[in-house]
Amino acid sequence: MITAKEIANICGVSPSTVSNILNGKPNVSEETRQKVWQVVRETGYQPNYFAANMRKRSTRTIGIVAEDLGQFSTTPILESAMAYCDENDYRTIIMNLRLYDKWKDTWYDDEEKVRQSLVPVLNELQSIKVDGVIYIAGHGRVIHCLPQDFPLPTMIAYAISDNDRMPSVILDDEQGGYNMTNYLLGLGHKKIAVIAGVKDNMHTQERMKGCRKALNEAGLSLQDQDVFFGDWERDSGNQGAQKFCNGDYSAIWCMNDLMAAGVYDFARQKKIEIGKDITVIGYDNRQVAGYLYPGLTTSDLPLKEIGIQSAQILIGMLEKKSFPDPKHKLIKVGSKMVLRNSAVKMK
Repeated sequence: MITAKEIANICGVSPSTVSNILNGKPNVSEETRQKVWQVVRETGYQPNYFAANMRKRSTRTIGIVAEDLGQFSTTPILESAMAYCDENDYRTIIMNLRLYDKWKDTWYDDEEKVRQSLVPVLNELQSIKVDGVIYIAGHGRVIHCLPQDFPLPTMIAYAISDNDRMPSVILDDEQGGYNMTNYLLGLGHKKIAVIAGVKDNMHTQERMKGCRKALNEAGLSLQDQDVFFGDWERDSGNQGAQKFCNGDYSAIWCMNDLMAAGVYDFARQKKIEIGKDITVIGYDNRQVAGYLYPGLTTSDLPLKEIGIQSAQILIGMLEKKSFPDPKHKLIKVGSKMVLRNSAVKMK
């Protein structure tokens, strides 16, 4: 296989000039540039980036480990992180643990199952000399599965690390819950029901915290009978609607759009007109929110921003060769409301 040095000899230039041309650097004449690229095309030369970077003790490669690519939240985080890495001349290697695919919802509290999939992946990433790792969680929680002594700079996206050396970028769910509830209060709603997610889920708990805070500031409170804990799926929204679409509540806040779709299903059956007889809002801004009629008012998750910030912080760690201050290791990113026609002002 031809080398860059041989390309230089053929063209009558120095190896450093060839290197500059192949890496797109300026200060080379157009004639020389065209001459080198002509020889590159004729010889089929392929730069050995891995060997070159190994000499620099850096591969400029980042490993991205996803708990499951099938999760709706994972792809936007992954793609935006990859784009940021690419823009900053870092390649990425994607590793999919497939936790949901392997074990459905039985692995959440079983760190041993996670480690079975994760440890071989981490070993492989170290063996191919990646510079750092971004770990994308499938759902929000405190991550315990990464080894405390893992030597590579690591970022956690969409969950919280238990390791002070590993910063985390997460949703600001408390602020999101506060904003959604405040919006309903601003429309004059005082009897608000909540169809929440799984009770012990971090997203549920943080959104509930924000909801209670907004109600308390308005001199109101959320009682146990005002909350139905679902499972994030459409059918549980239908079940919650059976409890709350009884005339006692003017608004229902669903903690995700799929459960809100379940409320729409029940309302259609009972000829209850959403956006007129009752207000319904969701969370996540998934595709279904725009397909429902009337369109669902919801909150758009900043998933792309989480990916960008995760890559940005990790590359900063790599370039500065230092770990961040533990006091600043948790970064929260806020959501933005998307207003449609499912929410109406009280008369």
